[in-house]
Amino acid sequence: MSTQHELVLKNVVAGYGETVILENISLSLKQGERVGLLGRNGTGKTTLLSTIVGLTKLISGEITYDGADLRSMPTFMRARRGLGIVPQTRNIFPSLTVTENLQSAAWDRLDPKVLSFIHELFPRLKERAGNYGNQLSGGEQQMLAIARTLVTRPRILLLDEPLEGLAPQVRQEVMAAIDRLVKETNVGCLLVEQYVDVVLEFSDRVLILERGTVSFEGTVEDLKKDPDLLDRTVGLHKAGHVA
Repeated sequence: MSTQHELVLKNVVAGYGETVILENISLSLKQGERVGLLGRNGTGKTTLLSTIVGLTKLISGEITYDGADLRSMPTFMRARRGLGIVPQTRNIFPSLTVTENLQSAAWDRLDPKVLSFIHELFPRLKERAGNYGNQLSGGEQQMLAIARTLVTRPRILLLDEPLEGLAPQVRQEVMAAIDRLVKETNVGCLLVEQYVDVVLEFSDRVLILERGTVSFEGTVEDLKKDPDLLDRTVGLHKAGHVA
């Protein structure tokens, strides 16, 4: 019997049009689990997240959530089932206020309890509630992108480089909020990030993608025992990004 709130990919081959990006990808993510996804640029990390939510061409393989087949399910139905994605591009509405951006993600009305929790996670968004998206800093836009996904009450959260372009202090603020989110809501989290030290500190397990395939899957402790693998596949170990 399938474990409740578990995302499973088996031998997934996917891409865009006739171009194959991912080959034979298998992974699982349970609610409450933290999985880090590492790899150089262009290895298929964003494509993998997009495939999970139905934004690519699935050529073969299986994608299930709670045992249900997602292959023919449209993206909005996957979101309603509990799969949430925060894209690298953020995609907030620049001409809407912070509150209106959050309302845009709600199925009906914005739940006051969810909004209160969002304001606890990101106090800046409460302060900037009436500001438009294009009046926010990069860090505030990223907070809003995460918060907007939280409005849908995801049980599995896919984060695509949430720290990209942020100042060190803001990176810490965002990761502290993500850590609290996982602890307090038991959401499962698949984190794609270039900051290797952040991924290793946050995750229970780590996957490394090379040329669209999984070249490593194991615990953080296992990966730390093989710094040469990390340096070869990610290329950041010698740059001092790993504690």
